[in-house]
Amino acid sequence: MSTISLTEVAANRVKDFLTKRGKGIGLRLGVKTSGCSGLAYKIEFVDEKNQDDEEFISFGVCVIVDKKSLQYLNGTQLDYTKEGLQEGFKFTNPNIEDECGCGESFTVK
Repeated sequence: MSTISLTEVAANRVKDFLTKRGKGIGLRLGVKTSGCSGLAYKIEFVDEKNQDDEEFISFGVCVIVDKKSLQYLNGTQLDYTKEGLQEGFKFTNPNIEDECGCGESFTVK
């Protein structure tokens, strides 16, 4: 069974963003070919689902992933962290085999 989840902190942050945005049904997670290691995460707000989307509910937030990306993201948890002046979403993906030095791209097992 596939699973994608948010931490409570990330879910609250997404809810805040959606409220400020004034529309949207949730958050879309995906991967794209990019960077020196091959794949990079993409994240965006969703106004409507596509036919091939999988939907996960985490702390009341709808997380949508297309079937192609799900094979790379299965088991992933999304958190929202603040470290010094840096803040943003952080992916914890059990499928990662290697990451590039800049942390922007990854390869999977």
